[in-house]
Amino acid sequence: MTESNDADGDSTPEPDGFRSARFQRSETGGFVGVRTGAATATGQFDDLGLAEVDPVDIPEEDPHAERRRRRRPRAPRVWLQGGTTTLPWGWMLLGWSLVSLGAGVLIATTAGALVGGALGGWIAQIVLWVAMLAPVVYAFSRSVPRGLLRFRWTDLLFGLVLGVALRIASGWLDEAAAGTTAWPALASTDGSLAGVDWLGDVLLPALVAPVVEELFFHAVLLVALYTVFRRLTRSHAIAGVGAALVSTGLFVMLHQLTGSLGATWAAAASVALVGVTGAALVLVTGRLWGAVIAHIVFNASAVLLALVGTLLGVGGGITLA
Repeated sequence: MTESNDADGDSTPEPDGFRSARFQRSETGGFVGVRTGAATATGQFDDLGLAEVDPVDIPEEDPHAERRRRRRPRAPRVWLQGGTTTLPWGWMLLGWSLVSLGAGVLIATTAGALVGGALGGWIAQIVLWVAMLAPVVYAFSRSVPRGLLRFRWTDLLFGLVLGVALRIASGWLDEAAAGTTAWPALASTDGSLAGVDWLGDVLLPALVAPVVEELFFHAVLLVALYTVFRRLTRSHAIAGVGAALVSTGLFVMLHQLTGSLGATWAAAASVALVGVTGAALVLVTGRLWGAVIAHIVFNASAVLLALVGTLLGVGGGITLA
């Protein structure tokens, strides 16, 4: 017999051959008593309602199992899957973006009509861009949707290929609408490149306008629309189609209200193609830059063709059949 001291200091005899016992969780989740030494007596755990098992029968627990159980769920890879980065991108942001766009169009149109001339055109353009950039700054100051501004080299490839394809499709649409396709040319004071407004007719349409429009329509508006539709329908497909259609419709409407569209249906169709292509790129890749590059290539290719026409002095006189 061996003795052990209890909490009051009294000695309690233990059976011979019994050293100690410990409890361990079994595979079923319950606790079992395990003797670490030989025990001659039986029924040591009868009063506790626990079963005795041999230590060799209990598998060793993986030391990393508890860490894996406590590991937090992984964050979404892109904003399309939701997550905390799109929490502020909902009804409030969508509403303020539309209000800002509407106010910008109204003020720009009024300023252009009151001032008139080149100065009125400049004021109208600046007012419109400020109205479009204000929601962009506000949205990105609150949060950046995960992966939206990430760049991959495939974005450059998509943008170049689709931008050229859109320009070719635009030419086909113009030919279908008018029967012929005239070579474009820029307005020039002396009929040469020296008299071209390089800032207003080249730099701004080719570079600045596409970036501003893509940031508003396919960064802020498209993401906000997608987030709202996804929360309402619980369907990524419906949210994507709805966001693409609404953003493209507003994109075409803006060009119509600002007088950027021509007199034929081909111009509206071309702008709609640019809008829906940019929306599809953002929704498929989760990134913005493919749409930005495609829009830049589309606009810049038109400016380049117009520069060639101005340099050759054709002024729209060459017809391509």
